Amino acid sequence: MSDVRIDLYSDTHTQPSPAMREAMAHAEVGDEQQFADPTVNRLCDMAAELLGKEAAVFLPSGTMCNQIAFRVHCRPGDEIILDYTAHPINSEAGGPPALAMAQTRAIHTERGIFTADQVRGALRSGTRHQPISRVLSVENTTNFGGGDVWSLEQIANVCGVARDAGMATHMDGARLLNAVVESGTSAREYASHFDSVWTDLSKGLGCPIGGILAGDRAFIDRAWVFKQQMGGAMRQAGIVAAAGVYALEHNVDRLKDDHENARVFARAIAQIPGIRLVYDTCPTNIVFFDVDETGMTAAAIGETLRARGVHIGAMGEHRMRAVTHLDVDRAGVEEAADALRQAVA
Repeated sequence: MSDVRIDLYSDTHTQPSPAMREAMAHAEVGDEQQFADPTVNRLCDMAAELLGKEAAVFLPSGTMCNQIAFRVHCRPGDEIILDYTAHPINSEAGGPPALAMAQTRAIHTERGIFTADQVRGALRSGTRHQPISRVLSVENTTNFGGGDVWSLEQIANVCGVARDAGMATHMDGARLLNAVVESGTSAREYASHFDSVWTDLSKGLGCPIGGILAGDRAFIDRAWVFKQQMGGAMRQAGIVAAAGVYALEHNVDRLKDDHENARVFARAIAQIPGIRLVYDTCPTNIVFFDVDETGMTAAAIGETLRARGVHIGAMGEHRMRAVTHLDVDRAGVEEAADALRQAVA
């Protein structure tokens, strides 16, 4: 990746800043498993406060946050209702059936945001021939929905249906703080509708690793059992937790810069002949676009861009995705748009 100057492949490609590295280098540490690492403890307390939950646990990845939450909520043969583009279905290596022994039931939407009526339609009847509808999972923001943001009303409506059906509710908040900054709805308000919720540290917040899963104390106590089983228990984890503390203190409000840069990029590439924006709005930091009318494939355009020092991901034969983050400024997205214009000219 040394040839890449402007990396829009994903916000997971962010690099820890010098100040974040400094915080990590001077972190106070201890044995995390014994709750003796003061920096991990501080991060978990900060996250629990942010999300309005009794407790939180620091985990190596967001995928582990989802999978542990499902294992806590589900029994073998249960069913998880979520959008068909959701990360646990498409990007977690079959984790729900393999680890929670639960199957998934997909709701089909345009941008990853479903309705209360769609949840009602997905509920099982309760006969012995069918799985039990056990968990409703919401992704906020929606990745493959172009970073779309759930409103608090939409959240309340779908979670109300789930609760009436006796289901648990879970939020995949990989980019929750992007939703918070864009909508003005607090993380605590969003999280109040969910039994479990997590937010990523290694995307827009710029950390090298980690996610924080929160819930009530009984939920987190059980989550620790599965953390141990899945090999996620750590030792002097304060070194990486310090990055999370720094990020929550310094890198949240600036997410709005990423959103505006994404909109600048989207407006610029929409003027390029042969380029079509997949979605007509750019709510946060994700831009999907189609290149079919250029006569080129996404992979070919990606290779041409790489030769110009720009990295944008191919998400199919003719679809590409650009994700803005703290390592790409306004000049960077403008240069990336210009490189795309030249690549398809």
